[in-house]
Amino acid sequence: MTSLVAYDDSDQEDEEEGRGLSPLATSPKDNMWRSHRDLVSLGTKFHQPLPSRHDKEYEIGQHAGAGDVGRTLSEPPREMNPTPSDIVESSSASRPHLPRHLSDCMKEPPASPLKRHVAPPPGIRPYIPKRQRTVPAAEGVEPTPSGADVTPDPSTVSRLLSEVSERVRPYLGPRPGPRGAELPRRVRLRLQGHQGPVNTVQWCPVPQFSHLLLSASMDKTVMIWDGVESGRCLKVCSSHSGAVRDACWLPCGRRLLTGSFDNTAMLTDVETGQPIAKVGNQFKVMCLAIHPDNPEVFLCGGYSAEVKAWDSRTCKVERVFRAGIQQTLAILFLTGGKEFVTSSDSVSRDSAERTLIAWDFQTTAKVSSQIYHERYTCPSLALHPQEDSFVAQTNGNYMALFSSLRPYRMNKRRRYEGHKVEGYAVRCDFSPDGSVVATGSSTGSVHFYDQRSARTLQTLHAHQQACVGVSLHPVLPAVAATSDWGGEIKTWQ
Repeated sequence: MTSLVAYDDSDQEDEEEGRGLSPLATSPKDNMWRSHRDLVSLGTKFHQPLPSRHDKEYEIGQHAGAGDVGRTLSEPPREMNPTPSDIVESSSASRPHLPRHLSDCMKEPPASPLKRHVAPPPGIRPYIPKRQRTVPAAEGVEPTPSGADVTPDPSTVSRLLSEVSERVRPYLGPRPGPRGAELPRRVRLRLQGHQGPVNTVQWCPVPQFSHLLLSASMDKTVMIWDGVESGRCLKVCSSHSGAVRDACWLPCGRRLLTGSFDNTAMLTDVETGQPIAKVGNQFKVMCLAIHPDNPEVFLCGGYSAEVKAWDSRTCKVERVFRAGIQQTLAILFLTGGKEFVTSSDSVSRDSAERTLIAWDFQTTAKVSSQIYHERYTCPSLALHPQEDSFVAQTNGNYMALFSSLRPYRMNKRRRYEGHKVEGYAVRCDFSPDGSVVATGSSTGSVHFYDQRSARTLQTLHAHQQACVGVSLHPVLPAVAATSDWGGEIKTWQ
C-alpha cells in the first residue's frame, strides 16, 4: 500500500504542475517528455535521439518569458539532411534548455574498455592456435632465407644444380680413417615452402651434387633445395595431381622418381623440372624402390595387394608380385638387387605373418613371410651401407635389426628404442659409415643411436609437430636434414 500511495501522490503533483503551465506545455509533446522523465526516475537508461526542428520550437516556447510573447519562437528552417556540424550545433544549443535528468539521458554511454591480455600463471602453458603452431618460433635459431620468398635468377639456379658446392668440395678427396661418430647439434637452415606435411627428405647420393636436398609433400609438389649453403628452393616440380607420398634420387643424381596418390609414378629431369616418363597404376602409390644394378627398373607399391616392377624406358610392367595383403608400406632392395623386402599392413592375431615379406626379384616368388613375429606394422625400412643387415621402423616405438641374408633373422639383443611412432610413417636412416642410426619421432624430436650398442647418442628437439623425415648427409660430417608433419624442413650441423 505504501508504494501505491506514493504513486498516487506523484500523479497528483504532476497534475498540479500541469495547471500552472501554459496550454502549450500541456500538449502531447509534454506528455512525451513526462514519460521520459518517469522512465529515468525508475532507473531506466536509454539514448535520446537528437531533437528536431519542431522540438526546438517547443523548447523555446516553453522557456519563453512573459515579455517574449511577440517574438518568433522558431528558428530558421534547416535542411532535411543536416551536416555533422549542424547536428553538433543543434545538440549543443538545445542541451542548456533541457532539464538535468533529460540531458543525462542524451549523454553517450562510456566506451567499453578493451580486453586486456592476462598473462597465464607460472607453470601453465598457454594455448597456441593451430595456425601458429605450424610456424614455431625460431628462438635461438639464426635467421635464414625462406625458399618460397627467394627466387634466384635462372643462371644461378643452373649453376647450383650442375656445379659442385664450395662447402662440399673439401670433402671430395680421399677420406681419412674412422674418427668416431660426429652428430649435428644446432640448426643451420630453415626451409619453408611446402603447404602440407613433408613425407620425405633425401640428400643427393652423388658426392658432387650432395648439396641438393629433395623433399616430397602432401601439397602435390616436389622441391629441390640448396640445403648446404643458401637454403634456396631451386626447382619446384608440380606434375602430380595428388599428394606425393614418396620420392627418391636416381644413382646418377640428374633424375628423380616420385610416387603419388594420383595412381602415377613419374621420372623427372632435375635441371628442367619436366617429366621424362610417367606410368599409371590402378592404386595409390605409397612407396618406391630403384633397382641397384639397373636404375631404369623400379618397384611401385601402395594401396594394392600387388607390387609392380616398371621399366622407365618402355613404360611397361615387367613383373608383378602378388601377396594376400591390402597395402604395401615400404620396399627395400637388399644387397645385390636379387631380393627385396616389402612391409605390409597385415598383422594376424598370434603373429605378424606377412608383415615383412622377402621376394625373389627374378622369379617373383616369396622367399620368406616369417621374418618378423611381433604384432606391429613397419612403416619404413633402411639398409646398412656396409654390413648385411637392415632396420625396420615399427609401431611398437622401436627399430628392429634384421640380417639381409637368408633366413633374415632378427637380432633380439639389439633394439633401438626411445622414440615414438604412434601411427606416423616415421623414416630412419644410416650414417655413411653405418655407425649411427637416426630416426624421427611423433614427438617432434630426432634420435641418434649407436649401431653397435643400440644406446642413445643424442636427442634433438627439432620440431613442434611429428618429425617424419630424416636424412644424414653422405659426404659432410655431422650434417642432417629433417622434416615434420607441418611442412617445415630444417638442416642441422
